[in-house]
Amino acid sequence: MTSAADPAVGDGELDAEFAETVRRTGASIGALFLLEPDGRLLRLGLLCGAPAEFAAPWARVATASPAPVAEAVREDRMVWVGSQEQMARSYPRTAMVLPFPLALVAAPVSGGRRWGSLLLIWPASRPPYMTARERGNITSSCGRLARLLDDADAHGRVPAGGDGPRVVTAGTGRSGGPAPAAADFAERLPGGSCALDLEGRFTYLSSGACELLGSDAGLLLGTLPWQSLRWLDDPTYEDRYRAAVISREPVSFTVCRPPGHWLDIHLYPDASGISARILPSGERPPAVAEAVRSPSAVAPARAGRLYQLTHLAAALTEVVGVQDVIDLVADQIMPAFGAQGLVLSRADAGRLRITGHRGYSRETVERLDGLPLDTDFTPAGRALSSGIPAFFADPGEMRRVYPEAPLVSGKQAWAFLPLIISGRPVGCCVLSYDQPHLFPAEERAVLTSLAGLVAQALDRAGLYDTKLALAHGLQQALLPRTLPRVAGLRVAARYVPATRGMDIGGDFYDLIRLGDTAAAAVIGDVQGHNVAAAALMGQVRTGVYAHATLGASPDQVLARTNRLLTDLAPDLFTSCLYTHLDLAEGRVTLASAGHPPPLLRTPGGAAAPVALVPGPLLGIDPDAVFPVTEIAVTPGALLALYTDGLIETPGVDLDDSIADLARHLDAVDGRDPELLIDDLLTRGKAIGQRTDDIALLLLRHDPLPGAAQPPEADGTRP
Repeated sequence: MTSAADPAVGDGELDAEFAETVRRTGASIGALFLLEPDGRLLRLGLLCGAPAEFAAPWARVATASPAPVAEAVREDRMVWVGSQEQMARSYPRTAMVLPFPLALVAAPVSGGRRWGSLLLIWPASRPPYMTARERGNITSSCGRLARLLDDADAHGRVPAGGDGPRVVTAGTGRSGGPAPAAADFAERLPGGSCALDLEGRFTYLSSGACELLGSDAGLLLGTLPWQSLRWLDDPTYEDRYRAAVISREPVSFTVCRPPGHWLDIHLYPDASGISARILPSGERPPAVAEAVRSPSAVAPARAGRLYQLTHLAAALTEVVGVQDVIDLVADQIMPAFGAQGLVLSRADAGRLRITGHRGYSRETVERLDGLPLDTDFTPAGRALSSGIPAFFADPGEMRRVYPEAPLVSGKQAWAFLPLIISGRPVGCCVLSYDQPHLFPAEERAVLTSLAGLVAQALDRAGLYDTKLALAHGLQQALLPRTLPRVAGLRVAARYVPATRGMDIGGDFYDLIRLGDTAAAAVIGDVQGHNVAAAALMGQVRTGVYAHATLGASPDQVLARTNRLLTDLAPDLFTSCLYTHLDLAEGRVTLASAGHPPPLLRTPGGAAAPVALVPGPLLGIDPDAVFPVTEIAVTPGALLALYTDGLIETPGVDLDDSIADLARHLDAVDGRDPELLIDDLLTRGKAIGQRTDDIALLLLRHDPLPGAAQPPEADGTRP
């Protein structure tokens, strides 16, 4: 086993089980992704069957990203991709970094807690489906990995983050070097023969290969072909090797060795490395398969860098808010270029305001925050005004032009990348290093290209955050700050916005005091997720409040509010549930405008949805009628009003979701509403990726002071 990160004590058992899983399933490549403590990222912890450099684009995967390994964890299910066509159709971002014929499965690894996911890749030659036995074997393997991780966690030795994944060898049972007879056999073959390991380095060359390649074995052994042979320094040829390693299919290509020697190179991969045959062009063996073609290079950079740039560019197109941009740069771009520090600034009112940073102390950030756009204290000002990135390989280079800058942070190398859109400065991205760092021309070109993409993403995210803040501010201003106290009633309310990345919604709730022992509870949901929805929500809430305080019955409140909305013609519809509570009489009267039914739990009884007949949504028919339902309640009864964001799950029937919520309400019987409401919001379906807001209002009928207890009832009154 080789390692890119220092292994923790006890990692041997985990590595061995992981390698055995790869071998037992017949996979050519395996990867174990571990969930970070905050649950936002999956980190590649173990890799088998491919070099770590190949895995750089997906060394860190956001759990919210559209990738098989993330989906397996997010939805707690096995994800199977049987062909390259299915990959391109279902996971286009993953297909960009794996543009080869293959099949893969991603399976969740869960034990005492969610640990991450297991990824297994096969050549495209395997059947494009999985048998029940295969699924069972993979599930069992994930269980064994989870138990080892649970045990490691119990002993305080869960694998920690490092500079990269540990690369584990599955083992083929062969000896490491060629036997003399095998070497003699290779020498007798026409042309040349050589071997490369999975990292791409020469491990053996015949004399014929050295002659055709035009170099001595001593100069080539242990080197990468595209580094030791200048005429192979082209991402197209490196990509052929990458195709062979990942697809496990033979690959052929023709290359010119200057001044005019054309060679046919044939690569034959397996789990231990690559066997290569080199022949003068035109002497191709008849049994060699045609090359696996992959996308041609689009920039003068290493193939690995190209895949990385493509992957990061695709990720930047999906970010929404400024914090998303900061997280992406910190979690993926920084590790991709080996940086230890980050400062991301935005141009604001003539100054550079730091919006995000990593690897810097608070004192350093405070000193750098708010510098003028034309500052000469650091290179940021000149880079931003000229639009030209600045690279400093060591403090000496920096000190010659900016004598004070190296003293601020103690960093040893810097890349200042101006963020500019159509000549307009957006900000500056600074990557820094704890040790001196050379910036080859290839790396500078990639970073410069990436800066343009970051600038576009940051500018777009800033506009989104401004709009979102406006909508949030409007909605929060329209929601009640406090709820009134009513004798005999305990209340808990929550509003939870949709998962980050979604717009604001129109969910609302209210409690209106109508007397010493009477109140109206209302909850609703305006169609749409924008400022217009939030504004209409305020109009609906105001209309309901006005009619309720005038003493209107529930059906009249909804009817009058409905006429108001149809007169305003907002082109948005609203669901609403209005509930009048008469605690002295133990009576609740309800009317619904297309809203999900409330749940009622009586003392000693099971929670169940209230059987009511809903009227149409508000804002459709000005003459709509809203049926009234009356139920009796006793002290100890609990009424739960909610919006559909709490119960809606793609692919699940709404009635089933409501029944599931009722069962959860039963399971926590007797709890205080303030504790119960938090429990309901953190139940499984409410903490994942949500596409809708949630409003939740809990009402518990407590005994009235000095009042006689009414008889228990649980039916509907005529």
